[in-house]
Amino acid sequence: MFDRSGRASLIAQASSFVIATAIFTGPALAQETRFNIPAQPVGSALQEFSKQSGYRVLFPPKSVSTATSPAIVGRFSTGTVLHMLLKDTPLTIASINGKVVALAVRQPTASAVRTNLVRTGQAPRFVAQNTAPPAPATVQVEAQPEDNTPPDDIVVVGSQIKGAKVNAALPVTVIGTAEIEATGAVSGDELFRSVPQFGDVTFNSSYIPGSSNSARGDVGSVNLRNLGIGNTLVLLNGRRVVTHPTSQANTQLVPVLSYNTNAIPINGLERLEVLRDGAAAIYGADAVAGVVNTVLKTDFDGGDMSLQYGGGEGTGFREFNANGVFGKNFAEGRANITVFASYDHGTGLDTTEQSYTASSNRTALFAGTRFEGATSLDARSASTPWASAQTPASFGTVRRGTLALTSASGLFHIQPTTNASCQLGVGNGLCIDDGAIATAGADRNLRQDTAAVGTSVLPRLDRVNLFASGHYDIDDSTTMFFEGGYYLGKTHAEQSPIATLTSIPITIPTSNYWNPFGAAVFANGTVNPNRVAGTNVPAAGLPVTLRSYAFTDFGNINVDVKNQQFRGLLGFRGEHNGWNWESAMSYSEATVRDVSDNISLTALAASLAKSTPDAYNFFNGGTLDNPSLGDATPNSAAVIDGLRQKLVRYTKSTLGTFDFRLSRRDLVSLPGGNVGFAAGIEARRETQLDDRDARIDGTITYTDPLTRATYGDFVNSSVNPDTQGHREVFAAYGELAIPAVSPEMGVPLIRNLEFQVAGRFERYSDFGDIAVPKVAGAWDLFKGVRVRGSWAKSFRAPNLEQTNAALVTRSNTRTDYSFCEADLRAARITSFANCARSQLTTAQRAGNPDLNPERANTISFGTVLEPPLPTGFGNLTLTGDYWQVKQTGLVGIFGEGNALILDYLLRQNGQTNPNVVRAAVTSDDIAAFAGTGLTPAGQVLFVKDQYVNLLPQTVRGLDLNLIYRTPETSVGRFNLSVNVAHLLKFYQDPSPGIAELLAARDAGTINAGTTITGGGDLKRQNGRPAWKWSGSLTWSLGNVTVGGFTSYIGSVEDTGLIDSAGAPWVVDDQITGNLYVDYRFSKGALDGTSVRVGVRNLTDEKPSLSSDGYLGTLYTPVARYWYANIRHKF
Repeated sequence: MFDRSGRASLIAQASSFVIATAIFTGPALAQETRFNIPAQPVGSALQEFSKQSGYRVLFPPKSVSTATSPAIVGRFSTGTVLHMLLKDTPLTIASINGKVVALAVRQPTASAVRTNLVRTGQAPRFVAQNTAPPAPATVQVEAQPEDNTPPDDIVVVGSQIKGAKVNAALPVTVIGTAEIEATGAVSGDELFRSVPQFGDVTFNSSYIPGSSNSARGDVGSVNLRNLGIGNTLVLLNGRRVVTHPTSQANTQLVPVLSYNTNAIPINGLERLEVLRDGAAAIYGADAVAGVVNTVLKTDFDGGDMSLQYGGGEGTGFREFNANGVFGKNFAEGRANITVFASYDHGTGLDTTEQSYTASSNRTALFAGTRFEGATSLDARSASTPWASAQTPASFGTVRRGTLALTSASGLFHIQPTTNASCQLGVGNGLCIDDGAIATAGADRNLRQDTAAVGTSVLPRLDRVNLFASGHYDIDDSTTMFFEGGYYLGKTHAEQSPIATLTSIPITIPTSNYWNPFGAAVFANGTVNPNRVAGTNVPAAGLPVTLRSYAFTDFGNINVDVKNQQFRGLLGFRGEHNGWNWESAMSYSEATVRDVSDNISLTALAASLAKSTPDAYNFFNGGTLDNPSLGDATPNSAAVIDGLRQKLVRYTKSTLGTFDFRLSRRDLVSLPGGNVGFAAGIEARRETQLDDRDARIDGTITYTDPLTRATYGDFVNSSVNPDTQGHREVFAAYGELAIPAVSPEMGVPLIRNLEFQVAGRFERYSDFGDIAVPKVAGAWDLFKGVRVRGSWAKSFRAPNLEQTNAALVTRSNTRTDYSFCEADLRAARITSFANCARSQLTTAQRAGNPDLNPERANTISFGTVLEPPLPTGFGNLTLTGDYWQVKQTGLVGIFGEGNALILDYLLRQNGQTNPNVVRAAVTSDDIAAFAGTGLTPAGQVLFVKDQYVNLLPQTVRGLDLNLIYRTPETSVGRFNLSVNVAHLLKFYQDPSPGIAELLAARDAGTINAGTTITGGGDLKRQNGRPAWKWSGSLTWSLGNVTVGGFTSYIGSVEDTGLIDSAGAPWVVDDQITGNLYVDYRFSKGALDGTSVRVGVRNLTDEKPSLSSDGYLGTLYTPVARYWYANIRHKF
């Protein structure tokens, strides 16, 4: 007869066996596996079991320090082997989460352990009702309150309380390994693009401007809900990561900093967690849109290596990827080190390889549409090797007899003799024509088609990711842990040749050997052989100022970017008297070295002053037989090499953190259950450095010999001073998880009711104090029906560049609508869609130390439905969440494009915009405005602007999710996941200036074809589609797995292409799909090896057409992509 303790022990052991058997019954794990575990101490045997089964086992080592396991040899189910190992030990299974089994010491009074069906890699039960990966099903075991807490509680983003159930109140998307693999992603950018809730990707590798003023290279950005770069907090294993140090202008045209998604080691991801509501009170006041937590694999025991090769169909784009994860348990299971490494190589993609990027002139792509023939679609550069120049306006017209070689203001240009209106042939098929080069009219064939010559769409890439993590159990209640990571991304790209800026004059002196109006006799007594004879130019000659020119004979700009990041973290965690505590310190650093070709103005001026043939020649034209392609008459290599100079921009950001966290899931007991509690303090220091080239920051300058004005020393870059700053932030937070009603209470229509209440206080060294609250709740009406909601406030301080920059100079292509209006009235064009008055416009933007922080209010509410299905039909979960974010004080500027429209408006009434600085009006300008009734305007030199706080913005939307999984059947197992994001509203209250422009356009005072940005209804405007969704379906049977992934991007409006009625071009919606087939060998020498063949963009969809060819913020320019992968686990 058994005594009570004996019966308890027997029951516990039997329960352990039943539970273990139930746990290990997923489709891949239901098959028997061959085990060979010699007789040895149980601690060592569990390590060997972990290695052979693929499950990580967590257990208190002292509990088995004297126990010995039997030898186990043969084919057994995984659950059977675990039961055999635990048979004579005091251990039982406390919980299992994905591939992690937690053991705890058996308690004599422990109540029965209940099981709930969830998926591998899924979060604990309180997250199971949200979106989770479509991975094979396993069983999760939850210990009752009387059971020991597992050695490692897994905390999913949303709460700092270990073991709390409050996450059910929060909309959390969990993307596991299976779902990641279904996307086919090999970079963080590709993975984040696959999640519909992430918005437009403004930092991306395909954005490679000719200027280093943007983030170039191996970059990707995070933009949850399209609320803007910098409004989403990114964590790595639950702690902040350092931002990418190079800024880039956002949609508000202010410099913003992003986390670099390509620095995330995809092969090391255990899961990606996305908290889709404001989480400022939990993780940081700057978590406006939400939180993204990248959780890496830890406690790995064994190895996992893979090689992959793939490429884009019909192009030369190829990629090679090598990945490895290695881990080892040691010290009798008390310690582990896990290391993973990856190497990625990409060959790059050229513009000439695909039709929609093969030419900068996109008019042919719009044939058959209402924009057929619109000249604004001709984006070939107006800066060409066919020089446009000017003699001093004070001299008047240069003549040869009665023949005018220049306009009244001295303008002339070089063109082929085959073009109309040649005034004077100068040999070699070239001639001089008076006036500015008419690239919008008769001389359109001289525009440079740099895309047709070949520039980079995607850069050549080499990327390395290394990461190591580990822990050591100092004793049964204290663990030391560490992390160390290194990322390197090196890219090479080619971009359009260097071109001049109107704001930086280049003077060709009278001594120049090639100046057609230079001195008759040089200072050395040599007769000028290139001076045009018989003109009214004095013998001393006339200097010539270059108006527009592209240094095409220098070739494309080489852009080489080296990104680096490293991270080190050391921490301790443990348990004491029911309290879980954790503390860690970390330091992270990110650097970028951006090196590109440029030309020294000082060296150029010295070359231009020469009276010998080795002076740089601006007047030798381009390619005669095809004037828009390249330069067939270049200067000598010796001349070019003497002028070439590397432009270097070095940026650096650092992040140092310290935190201490305390939590307890049973602070006090209420009728509805135990109240969970968490509190903590955090401190961090952020630094930002933007070290500009000495030829840009004012250290080395250039003085124009004619005007004596001083500029930076590069041809196409204005002065930009260095910027640096730092910020210290101290924070304290508290959180309560309050179970108000439990199922055991039997309350009608309230099966379960729980709340999360949190608050956070932060003190900024440069902005003072801020406190933000959050309240969330979940209400189960009855089993399978849940209602949830949350409300939160958040706060985002302006970044260090926005407040510390003295003056930021940027150049963008903008349209001078005053000239468009003159062309329209003079009948030179029929609509603004045909206006070709776009040019590279310089904006001088001043930082503002008086900026106020941005603030936001976030609400969300939704439902979770888990309808009961007949036995054998699997499990279905449906969720729907409505959300709204109201932001105030957004940092932005008026914008140079809007400033030019305001100038156009004011000129209707004889006024001007003082922030638009123009050159003096020339006779050519007067001629352009003649007979239009408009006051002539000069050419734009630059536009003045300053960062300011704008009016409020309201964004709201809807998230829908479906998860369906079947049990194992004779035809296999199916897992389906659908994720839908619907944008309902995106509206920014227009500032008074923007409101004035919108009213004028509505009233017809200014043309409907103007593009006004920065206010009003922004939904679907150049991005922000109303609908995005993705879906994945996985089928597995035996050793075969087939996975599919599809994504949809809704249509958007392209405000860069507007017809005469003000209607924009609509960029079509698109559906793309991926597919893979995987076979896993389970016998013989190939046991543990799997082979996968897959394809991305299965139907070879081209990105939907836009005025720029395609929108890189929404689409990737890669054709149908085939890949093969071989993987081995041991």
